[in-house]
Amino acid sequence: MEEFVVLVNAQDETLGLMEKQQAHINGLLHRAFSVFLFNDKGEMLLQKRASGKYHSPNQWTNAVCSHPRDGESYIEGANRRLKEELGIETELSEKFKFIYKADVGGGLWEHELDYVFTGTYNSGFNLNENEVGEVRYISMADLDYEISQHPKNFTEWFKIILEEYKHNF
Repeated sequence: MEEFVVLVNAQDETLGLMEKQQAHINGLLHRAFSVFLFNDKGEMLLQKRASGKYHSPNQWTNAVCSHPRDGESYIEGANRRLKEELGIETELSEKFKFIYKADVGGGLWEHELDYVFTGTYNSGFNLNENEVGEVRYISMADLDYEISQHPKNFTEWFKIILEEYKHNF
C-alpha cells in the first residue's frame, strides 16, 4: 500500500499530498510526529529500526516517529503508530513542535514539521518485525555518551529532535 504524507507550509497549512518516498527524495516539508517514551526510572525507550527499512535501517531512534495520514490528527497518528510498531497503548502529551531538515542518506531527506509527544510506559511489547528490530531503555547520560561515541548508530532525525527536546525541557 502506498503511503502518502501531508505537505505543509511553515504555518502547518496543507499544500497537498505526496507519496512518502517521493516527498523524501524531493525534501519537501511535511507533517510528522515523534514519540519519546520513558519508564519510571526516567530511562528513554529506543527502537532499532528493522533491517528492511528503505532508509536508516538498523539504526537506533526514539520510540516512534512517523507521519499522520490525511485527515488524521498528530496525536491520532502517534497513537496509531505506537500500536502498529510496538503493539502498545499509553497516554501521550504534546510537548512542542518545530521544523527540521536532515539528510538521511541515499538521496533522501527528512524535512518535517514535527510534533513531539512524550509518555510513560513500563510494560511489555508486541513488536512489528517489519518496523522494529529491537527495543531497549537507556539513561539520558548513557544515551548522550553512546551518541557521542557512535553517532552513526543513531538516526539523523533522532539526534536533531533529541537536542531540541533537551532545549525545551
